[in-house]
Amino acid sequence: MAHKKGAGSTKNGRDSNAQRLGIKENHGKFVSSGQIIIRQRGTTIKAGTNVGIGKDHTLYATKQGTVNYKYSKLGYTSVSITPPIWNQIATDLGYSGWENLIESFSDKT
Repeated sequence: MAHKKGAGSTKNGRDSNAQRLGIKENHGKFVSSGQIIIRQRGTTIKAGTNVGIGKDHTLYATKQGTVNYKYSKLGYTSVSITPPIWNQIATDLGYSGWENLIESFSDKT
């Protein structure tokens, strides 16, 4: 008769990978266009101005600027991007962005 126990199967021993969800960029941080701001499941945080939403509810910046979080009295949070002041000045002067404004100065020399 054998004195060793036979090798049985285990019901444990597996784990899923982390989903790496959460806030990637905090309030006041300067972000570039296309940069991910929040990874989430469902729309717990809403997309505001200059923020796009992916098919997996990821919020990303559609324009460069500063991240702003707004807490509503209705019980939800939204995130928006405020473009930099120099972009506003350039659009007021008739340029499509501050890069074009800078290029116009370098072309004159």
